[in-house]
Amino acid sequence: MKVIRTISEIRTEMRNAQSNHNNKVGLVPTMGYLHEGHASLMREARKQTDVVVVSIFVNPIQFGPGEDYETYPRNEAHDLALAEAEGVDIVFMPSVSEMYPTPTKTKISVSDITTLLCGASRPGHFDGVTTVVSKLFHIVKPDYAFFGMKDAQQVAVIEQMVRDLNMDVKIVPCPIIREADGLALSSRNVYLSPEERQQALVLSASLRAAQSAVLQGQLTTATEIRALLQEQITSSPLAEIDYVELLHFPELTPLEAAHRIVEGDSLIMALAVKFGRTRLIDNALLQLQKVGDSHV
Repeated sequence: MKVIRTISEIRTEMRNAQSNHNNKVGLVPTMGYLHEGHASLMREARKQTDVVVVSIFVNPIQFGPGEDYETYPRNEAHDLALAEAEGVDIVFMPSVSEMYPTPTKTKISVSDITTLLCGASRPGHFDGVTTVVSKLFHIVKPDYAFFGMKDAQQVAVIEQMVRDLNMDVKIVPCPIIREADGLALSSRNVYLSPEERQQALVLSASLRAAQSAVLQGQLTTATEIRALLQEQITSSPLAEIDYVELLHFPELTPLEAAHRIVEGDSLIMALAVKFGRTRLIDNALLQLQKVGDSHV
């Protein structure tokens, strides 16, 4: 496994890799502090591509004032060991000065779908995400890029950017990876105290309860689904809700409060909740199709 820290070197390496036109390059963009969720992306990239590149870069321009950029967890030795164990070919680990040698005056901004969910509570966040991902796509020139669905809004935003700008890369969304008790894997889970971590299980539990109630016909409107989610989450004393939303997916357009769930709906239940100083996100899809006489 090669560890590369400069743009000029990674470009040379990618030109060599892509000189064989049969080679497909897969990119897994990360901010490091890697865990099983990231590893699952690497394994999917290994299945689908010939050259797997993992980028590790804590991107300062996607953090807002007062957010955790300085304290975001970092562990280079652990990250490199995990990537090597997963058969990664190249790890690209640029410094901030390498990626942003001067203050950036150019940013990529996706409208509409960035104004809700995390975009509403973290203004400017997605401009930072799309800008750095665009830079990585231009530097590495991957054929495929792999992103986890834990941040479903991020996936939708990046897919929109790729479509709008005719970028020659296929985005591959990959399933959320959870702990055995249901907590979605996140680098920020390390911030949780034991009590906060236990109470954070209410996120996945509330999503499962809502999914089950919808599929059994017990909940039929957007209002009812939101109410159940909020009721379950607020039963956890340490939970501080940022948002509980039900949206069309992948369009990320809001549902009317009285919208009745019908066959053919493709919806996402999206949550952002703070436990102490740690803000966690989670989501689940509701895709209602008729199979025989049952709904799935």
